[in-house]
Amino acid sequence: MTSERRPGRPRSETRRRAILAAAMAELEERGYADLTIERIAARAGAGKQTIYRWWPSKADVVLDALVDMAETRIALPDEGSLPDDLMAFILATFRQRGQRPVLLGLLAQALLDPVFAKAFRDRFLFRRRAVLRQILDRAVARGEIAPETDPELLIDVVYGVLWYRLMLDHAALDDDAGRQLSSLLLRAARPGP
Repeated sequence: MTSERRPGRPRSETRRRAILAAAMAELEERGYADLTIERIAARAGAGKQTIYRWWPSKADVVLDALVDMAETRIALPDEGSLPDDLMAFILATFRQRGQRPVLLGLLAQALLDPVFAKAFRDRFLFRRRAVLRQILDRAVARGEIAPETDPELLIDVVYGVLWYRLMLDHAALDDDAGRQLSSLLLRAARPGP
């Protein structure tokens, strides 16, 4: 069996990372609404055609950058207990609050484009939920969560608070909020006497 190579140059990981870094830098400076493929290409030293060959839209470039960033900055903690794991995960998540314009830009794009909405859900939202689900599953195995507790509801509470505060910007997403949310979840999930 032979493997066929796609036409064109192979995708360079170095070039891909430069493009994603350029996209994030442009986002920090200009915001999502003013982000363009032209500016990303110029900053990365890449051709627009290279970017369009690898990604169908600016939203897809940003999604890849966001996925990479989340996987490196918000790792799966294993501190040995639900309180410590939950606190580490929520604090790391809330500390990315500077990504608010990026997240809201992608959410807006997802509302307008059903194809992108599926990619955003599957590649970012559901992957982040899966990390939190692993934390909760380990806690169930250790007997730290009542067996009748619905882990999906606990996950919804975490991301509900996160997205609600991101969208409305009415309250802080800081370490104090993270600690309060962790405490609330622990009380809700604690096994009975």
